[in-house]
Amino acid sequence: MMRKVSMLALGAAIGATVATLATQTQMFSGGARAAASDTYRQLNLFGDVFEKIRSDYVEKPDEAKLVESAINGMLSSLDPHSSYMDTKSFKDMQVQTRGEFGGLGIEVTQEEGLVKVVTPIDDTPAAKAGVLAGDVIIAIDDEPVQGLTLNQAVDKMRGAVNTAVRLKIQRGAKKDTQEIRIVRDVIRIRSVRSRIEGGDVGYLRITQFTEQTYDGLKAAIEKIKTEAPGDKLKGYVLDLRNNPGGLLDQSIAVSDAFLERGEIVSTRGRNADETQRYNARPGDLTAGKPIVILINGGSASASEIVAGALQDHKRATLIGTRSFGKGSVQTIIPIGQNGAVRLTTARYYTPSGRSIQAKGIEPDIQLLQDVPDELKGRDDTKGEAALRGHLKNGEEEKSGSQAYVPPDPKNDKQLNAALDRLRGVNRAAADIPPPPVDVTKPPEAQKPAEAQKPAN
Repeated sequence: MMRKVSMLALGAAIGATVATLATQTQMFSGGARAAASDTYRQLNLFGDVFEKIRSDYVEKPDEAKLVESAINGMLSSLDPHSSYMDTKSFKDMQVQTRGEFGGLGIEVTQEEGLVKVVTPIDDTPAAKAGVLAGDVIIAIDDEPVQGLTLNQAVDKMRGAVNTAVRLKIQRGAKKDTQEIRIVRDVIRIRSVRSRIEGGDVGYLRITQFTEQTYDGLKAAIEKIKTEAPGDKLKGYVLDLRNNPGGLLDQSIAVSDAFLERGEIVSTRGRNADETQRYNARPGDLTAGKPIVILINGGSASASEIVAGALQDHKRATLIGTRSFGKGSVQTIIPIGQNGAVRLTTARYYTPSGRSIQAKGIEPDIQLLQDVPDELKGRDDTKGEAALRGHLKNGEEEKSGSQAYVPPDPKNDKQLNAALDRLRGVNRAAADIPPPPVDVTKPPEAQKPAEAQKPAN
């Protein structure tokens, strides 16, 4: 059963303790009184500047926007992940983390100012209405898409369940135009995708950590067990590449799915009494099958929590490139009817006590992809350490690593290396370490399985 945290949070996030200020008599030392006086002086300065802008700026300013910009500036000066969300941004964030909304069921991108369908999601209104991958949306309810941002176009396609929307699309090389009427329904974002590789390895891909992730993972594992039962299944590949993160409770639940016991992650705030530790409970959904995790420069936050926990417990082998290095915790704090504040409230640490902030997680086996010539130089991420104003973490910060994943699995060196490892095929360097031993099992259960032996 999944555990819930008390507050919705984005990135790797935890519930915040809200302190209520009451009128009371306090004794201030001279230093405290001076500090308070200086703070009020600075707030008076802000008020003076605000009044000058209101009265003397060349055009009448939007006062609400001025205050919002000031708040944004204050938060963004702290670190790259603290920010203010207005009411709409807060609502969009909730939709993203909830993993379901009223819509059509298509994944889209923007191309030459128009919206292109990447793929319709199975069993959704768009798929049933005949929308195809590659279709170009040129109008939504007779409003041209040209000139709209991708977010604006998506907002127009989303809406209340059981309401209709008309899409004008162009299809194929001849750009044949047709109109499709679609009735919106509840769309659940598939954060987990799965398949059987070669009949003997379960492939699990987590694209982000939403409220649906653990349930999706559990269902995917059960499906794989049905399709490749018993000794036929050699293990699982957990693909976390280019996964930007999401909800802390979901990263804990996903880690717990592969662990029998032990710490998963700890979060430590400014004060010692704010430290929280999250531990695994008995019950490995894979029944101890070998795990290989794929990470790269785009694996961040909640992804790094999962990778770090399973690496520290020697429950999985990590293959790929160094992860992004986002080791901080953001809490979403609603501000009445005025949106919310995303505030960095803690750092997180792996079970061994590692802080990966601005350093990332190093894979057990580093393996670079073959990058097409036209993408060379654009296949690396900058990493947390390259972000302006990031939280510092000593002298050994590391920035950037490859984040390219070939579209064709046949060309995916990292995936193929994971499959070889699980099948006991050693095509890589001779110094690759053996499969990890699960430290949560008794000694008699720690012998390598027959399936892990090199093939004859």
